[in-house]
Amino acid sequence: MRAGDLILGLFIVMAVIIMIIPLSGVAISVFITVNLLLSLIILFNALFAREALDMSAFPTILLFMTMFRLALNVSSTRAILSNGPEAAGNVIMTFGQFVGANNLVVGIIVFFILVLINFMVITKGSERVAEVSARFTLDAMPGKQMAIDADLNSGLIDESQARKRREKIQDEASFFGSMDGAAKFVKGDAIAGLIITFVNIIGGIVIGVLQLGMTTQEAMQQYTVVTIGDGLVSQIPALLISLATGILVTKVSKESEISDTIGKQLFSLPKVMFMAGGVLAFLGLVAPFSKIIVVGIGAVTMIAGKKMLDNLKVSETQEEITMEEEAAEEIRKPENVINLLQVDPIELEFGYGIIPLADSSQGGDLLDRVVMIRRQIALELGAIVPIIRLRDNIQLSPNQYVIKIKGNQVAEGEILFDHYLAMDPGYVEEQIDGIETIEPAFRLPALWITEGQRERAEAVGYTVVDPPSIIATHLTEVIKSHLGELITRQEVKNLINKVAEDNQTLIDELVPKLLSVGEIQKVLTNLLAEGISIRDLVTIFETLADQALVTKDVDVLTEYARQSQKRSISNKYLDEQNQQVLTLDPAVESMIMESVKHSEQGTYLALDPEVISEIIATTDKAVRKLTDMGRMPIIITSPILRIYYKRIIQEQLPEVVVISYNEIDASTELQSVGMVSLS
Repeated sequence: MRAGDLILGLFIVMAVIIMIIPLSGVAISVFITVNLLLSLIILFNALFAREALDMSAFPTILLFMTMFRLALNVSSTRAILSNGPEAAGNVIMTFGQFVGANNLVVGIIVFFILVLINFMVITKGSERVAEVSARFTLDAMPGKQMAIDADLNSGLIDESQARKRREKIQDEASFFGSMDGAAKFVKGDAIAGLIITFVNIIGGIVIGVLQLGMTTQEAMQQYTVVTIGDGLVSQIPALLISLATGILVTKVSKESEISDTIGKQLFSLPKVMFMAGGVLAFLGLVAPFSKIIVVGIGAVTMIAGKKMLDNLKVSETQEEITMEEEAAEEIRKPENVINLLQVDPIELEFGYGIIPLADSSQGGDLLDRVVMIRRQIALELGAIVPIIRLRDNIQLSPNQYVIKIKGNQVAEGEILFDHYLAMDPGYVEEQIDGIETIEPAFRLPALWITEGQRERAEAVGYTVVDPPSIIATHLTEVIKSHLGELITRQEVKNLINKVAEDNQTLIDELVPKLLSVGEIQKVLTNLLAEGISIRDLVTIFETLADQALVTKDVDVLTEYARQSQKRSISNKYLDEQNQQVLTLDPAVESMIMESVKHSEQGTYLALDPEVISEIIATTDKAVRKLTDMGRMPIIITSPILRIYYKRIIQEQLPEVVVISYNEIDASTELQSVGMVSLS
């Protein structure tokens, strides 16, 4: 057992023992002195703590101290009533005679004033502040969590900093919730002290008159003075603890000592000192106050204000010089361009007109939507999207935005602020007026409409979206289409380590014995490039481990990995609405396979450019049959050919889905509505 645990246990046990076993006057004096010392230690710790969480154990400390103080009350009461006033000990007698001026009336008045200050002012105020703080802290938790996610997503903080902030929010909620209840200990302690003192006075008088034969006046004089002393030695530490509670729950500064904070906030403006000192000196001159005291204090205040003004001018000059020196030093540093070499994986730049959509203080929720994009893609495709950097760009038009991948612009769009985008899903019969435009994500015809037209547009069947949704949807589609090139070796290594937590045998067999991290990265890149989810990494790695014994060709391994995901591929593309597909002419398949060449760098196609153009044109003509029917353009090929055919049409027809026969689930029913043929 640790020493701290032993001391804490003995402290609690000692409080119980004090209530049961009679103590001598010396022992009572020692324990009362220890109680006063601990109260002072707690007070000064609360005073100089930078924030409330620096004393997160305060509610528990409050409970222990309350228990200890009440135990002393019980012990001293037993000693006084059992053995007479002299048995109370030197400390209690001194408090009754010195603090109470050895006068019954003065002692009672001082005691009740302390009780009123403690109970009506400090304790009641602390209890209310703790209650409100707990309520506001709990209400603010969702907003703080969203702010942390926004800072993390924009790159202002990293994962570890975000984790620490979340933990701090939870600690604050727990602390203020506990303080709301712990404040009741202080309130109950004050009430108990008042009741105990009253009972002791009555009990002392009864014992003195009935058992010791004293007169009522003698019994009251002896027992009441020592009882008031007992109450004072309890109420003064209780007052210190109450004050510590109030300081802790009202503490707001987190960056500096409370003395610095109070000094800066009260005595930082020279004009305030001039005005306050001037008013005080004026009152001293025109009113019958002591001019030496009132005018003197006013003059000292104005002199202090003049000194503060001089110091402020000096500090401002020094600050300007320091800033200029730092700027010059930064320019002279040879490494000051290093940060400029870093390229953000994903950037969203926008004109100043879109800033309100990204500023949470103005009600914008674009940052929250960006956070949800990363979560959505992680759930849908199983890949971790890098941090998305958001920044304004004054070179763009006010309502324009640009999406960049690795520093290069890949997409752009423009919105109309305070307008909505209305799109016809294909069955709208009644047209509405609006500004014609093109939806940026899917390049569909649309209309810009006003807020007043929104309800009518939705009523007649239009799909209506707001500007933040437009940007978020466009950004999502761009990220999905470029996700393959965003996954790095380090991220693949992190995914491998995650799988290894529960499948260490699989990883030991696969990496690096059969495949390197780079080869696995290429397979995952190929999958993500065609929108295939890699969430089921265990199955993908199992397949790679089996097939890597036969071939190291990344393209072939990719096809095997796709085939292992045939159920998810079928569910994604071949639902009840998309069962009509196209097939590829065997003659075209043979032509493509004959052109496949192998080299040390991988495989490539040695097809005549005119043949490639003809294949693309024929494919485009065939898929129009499906798109005109409102169906997804899906072409079925043989497994060994699929990847090479996809490469041929990828640039010109990226929306065409190419699936091999081995990627179709056995329960899926298909209907061939055409064939891609050169004849």
